[in-house]
Amino acid sequence: MGAMHNLWRLAAGAALAIGLAGAAIAAPPKVTAVAGEPTLALASFDLKALGFVVEEYFLAGDATSYKPVGPQGPDGKWQAAAAGTSPYVTRLVVVRPADPKRFNGTAAVEWLNVTPGQDISPDWSYTHRELMRSGYAYVGVSVQKVGIEGGQSMAGPGAGLKKMKPERYSGLSHPGDAFAFDIYSQAGRVVRGGAVLGPLKVKRMLALGESQSAIFMTTYVNAIDPLDKVYDGFFVHSRFGGAPSVDAARGPMQQAQGVRFRPDRRAPVMAVLAETDITSQGGWWTAEQPDDAKLRVWQIPGAAHADTYMLQVAANDSGQAPIEKLADLWKPTATTVVGRLAKPMNSGPQHHYVAQAALAHLETWVRTGKAPPSAPRVETTPGAASAPPTLVLDANGNTKGGIRTPWVDAPTAKLSGFGNSGSGFAFLFGTTEAYDAATLQRLYPGGKADYLKAFDAALAKAVKAGYILPADQNEARAVAAAMYPG
Repeated sequence: MGAMHNLWRLAAGAALAIGLAGAAIAAPPKVTAVAGEPTLALASFDLKALGFVVEEYFLAGDATSYKPVGPQGPDGKWQAAAAGTSPYVTRLVVVRPADPKRFNGTAAVEWLNVTPGQDISPDWSYTHRELMRSGYAYVGVSVQKVGIEGGQSMAGPGAGLKKMKPERYSGLSHPGDAFAFDIYSQAGRVVRGGAVLGPLKVKRMLALGESQSAIFMTTYVNAIDPLDKVYDGFFVHSRFGGAPSVDAARGPMQQAQGVRFRPDRRAPVMAVLAETDITSQGGWWTAEQPDDAKLRVWQIPGAAHADTYMLQVAANDSGQAPIEKLADLWKPTATTVVGRLAKPMNSGPQHHYVAQAALAHLETWVRTGKAPPSAPRVETTPGAASAPPTLVLDANGNTKGGIRTPWVDAPTAKLSGFGNSGSGFAFLFGTTEAYDAATLQRLYPGGKADYLKAFDAALAKAVKAGYILPADQNEARAVAAAMYPG
């Protein structure tokens, strides 16, 4: 990068020498387009045939690590200062409309999840239908070390891109998760600058993160965003109650517990939570905070941290798949791509549909200033001593309160974020307990016609409240009709 690069490095060194507590100074990363197919499970359908370009880019530069300044307490008012620099090479996966006229001006940048020991894109999975039809540009970023280098992950030894496909990714290099926050900031600046989006011009940029990525994003919101000011809004999906230190030295499992989002947030935060996230040991209940001018918390009764949609339906859900195929993929099953479960996993569609509505509301919030609707929280009973609270169930076994949808207000099964066991992270997949014939007869004496009448009424309420998008209403009803037992 020549003389300019040397000047940037000298400036960065001087800043570190005096213990600069503001935003880190780093040279812009070098961006290289990579021909061929990226390694990231996005879809079983052809995105190109639907009018999208799929591309991959390598980013090479120097990343900054951080150190905490003062306490990292539960109020989230964390401060960080630059601690050191290290070279890195990571990758971005881009899905963008081929026709610039279809672009809505918003880029959704996902902090790719590495819990299984490799990069996955759960927020793309849950929300890709809304991203595609509304004309977003999507960018998945390999932010954490395990996704690139492999090694120990929450699920055990991870492969990482360099081991999975060395002929393509051997040149990648990650110095450790202490540098992940700045890598994510640098990736965002590259996206906003237009170097990876072809002719598209970004007007707004949303940060997306689910599960482990949402835990890291909590730290990013609290400590890094006040310094870097890169993203315009945050979609924090299925976080629990903790957050790693800004130096990330001990990994995601070693966290400060009960950490709220800082009260003086710069940008809006949309937090979307399933039952599993709320009342698990160390869950959201330890970090509970009310909505405010820049925070909305949506809690989804009957939803699990991960479910049938994420594991089975999403990859086939092109927007053009026959309803019968979707309904078949949504059937409750205990057989999954990650192994056999003790019980059928949660098959409730509400997690997917509510997540799409939440993302759309966040985009509107950033674009117009109009905040999403607030929602009631799920009903709970406090636990004894330091035990988690328990969910309050209705007469049909589903959770009261929260985001009301037809799958809990006109149910055909008890849907839970808990109660499973078996392979891998089975405890995150929740359960589906289908009602027997007698229960269905009690609820819907007229059979399917009565069921659809109740379903339609509950669906209309959810759409009117803003919890399900009008664009999803007909499909949701058709899937419900196709899935009614018998």
